[in-house]
Amino acid sequence: MRRTAAGAPEAGTAAAAPPAPQNAAAEAESPLTSSVAARAETAPRALRTEFPFQLPRGYVDEAGTVHRDGVMRLSTARDELVPLRDVRVQENPAYLSVVLLGRVITRLGTLPSVHDGTVEHMFASDLAFLQDFYRQINAEGHTRAAVECPHCSEPFEVELGGSRLGES
Repeated sequence: MRRTAAGAPEAGTAAAAPPAPQNAAAEAESPLTSSVAARAETAPRALRTEFPFQLPRGYVDEAGTVHRDGVMRLSTARDELVPLRDVRVQENPAYLSVVLLGRVITRLGTLPSVHDGTVEHMFASDLAFLQDFYRQINAEGHTRAAVECPHCSEPFEVELGGSRLGES
């Protein structure tokens, strides 16, 4: 047998509205309640710093193993500045993305480590995918943008990278 407190609604019935306050002072929001509510509204969400991905073709290592699943972390200012001192980047600016991706990819399949040498041996389609993925996660932390309908002014979100990550 299930017990309920006096005045509590039985299961399956609608809850009654809370009793009305007895005086005007009770109607005013208490300072504690308002500060808790304000903190709840402005509390920062947890920052997501790592993003899983799956390469379209996959990196093939020396043993012939294909590695497709990986993780990329958000880039720091240092990640973007350090490659500029690299001689390879100074001689060929297109090499910047290879060095940069080698710094921010934290995992790729079962490889013990990922570095610029790994990235430079990837298929061109995988490199293009990773460049696009890098832009998406470092732009605003997600692949959606808030927009407004030009006809009815209704706000909605659009996917910047296509239906899957890496698609344009």
